[in-house]
Amino acid sequence: MGLFKKAKNQNAPTTLVEAQRSASNPFGILDRYTPLCAPDTKLYSALREAVPIIDAAIFKITRLIGGFKVTCGSRDAQAGLDHFFKTVSVGGTQTGIDSFISTYFEQLLTFGTAVGEIVLNNRKIVSLYNAPLDDIELCRGENALETIVCTNVNGTPTAVKYPELILLSVLNPEAGSLRGNSLLKGLAFVSSVLMKIYNTIGLNFERVGNLRFAVTYKPQSDALDKAHARENAQQIAEQWRKAMQSGDKVKDFICVGDVDIKVIGADNQVLDSEVPVRQILEQIVAKTGLPPFMLGLTWSSTERMSKQQADMLTSELEAYRRILSPVIIRISETWLKLNGFSGNCNVEWDEIMLQDELELAQARLYRAQAQELERAVHSNETTGGDF
Repeated sequence: MGLFKKAKNQNAPTTLVEAQRSASNPFGILDRYTPLCAPDTKLYSALREAVPIIDAAIFKITRLIGGFKVTCGSRDAQAGLDHFFKTVSVGGTQTGIDSFISTYFEQLLTFGTAVGEIVLNNRKIVSLYNAPLDDIELCRGENALETIVCTNVNGTPTAVKYPELILLSVLNPEAGSLRGNSLLKGLAFVSSVLMKIYNTIGLNFERVGNLRFAVTYKPQSDALDKAHARENAQQIAEQWRKAMQSGDKVKDFICVGDVDIKVIGADNQVLDSEVPVRQILEQIVAKTGLPPFMLGLTWSSTERMSKQQADMLTSELEAYRRILSPVIIRISETWLKLNGFSGNCNVEWDEIMLQDELELAQARLYRAQAQELERAVHSNETTGGDF
């Protein structure tokens, strides 16, 4: 019926409107984040992609977790288990238990929940699979202590067929919650502010690199110049356009009359972004628990890891190891049982080395000197001689 169609006014003046360019960053999901909603895997993936220091922190913690060795009582079982850990297929593209644990731990830090699967064929473990969380739901069982891993098939959660082959870990879960909390929880807001600052810096440099000019023509007081002001302005605009479109050739712009040319925005002062960016990065680095210099931030000329920082970081890494150890033991016990061995085994993690080798050598020297001094004092007290 055309109720909303308006008749065109032929005599209406034509108005030229410049289309405004979009100033939003490509990670708009950070601006639409609502803290009260359930954790979103796309949000945390966008955080890692948008802020490189967050992605670097995740990889750094994954490297710092170190290696491990699983020990069991039988020599034959030990040899077979070591060979299995070196040759097991992981996702079809990687090999070895270290690759599986690295991806598993990275998923745990990023999303707060990690899910893996032990893939069997003819009662043999043929692969370890890191399952994506998009199609997985955690449901509560008949009691509050039971967690059922379900796959989302056509919008209906369906429990997995063999739950004993599923590996599940959660990071810092809230009371009564089945899911864990991501290491990146709480960084969406500050990251969105950081992206706005970076996006504004990019737009300012784009304007500086592609200058805009304001050409102002002021007619003279005589009547002839005022009568032809429109034609003169059009000629000035055309000649200015040709001068700007000359490409790599240099052309001069010559005009007659009172013409003023200024660079748009040249008088405005660009805001200093160093202080706000550093304040935001301090919040991000504090959330990761890593010293700033480990992420490439030299905020001080004497950046180095102190003993207190090393102790705190060591305690964080040991807490992560306590979450990963049950997963490693479950994989090991499953392989041992399927191959007819006893299922008893232990995980021995490599020693965390965060201090300088020189400081460690000095510490060992001081410890040896103290022990020697204690033995000398004890021997002197026993013999009754003078020390």
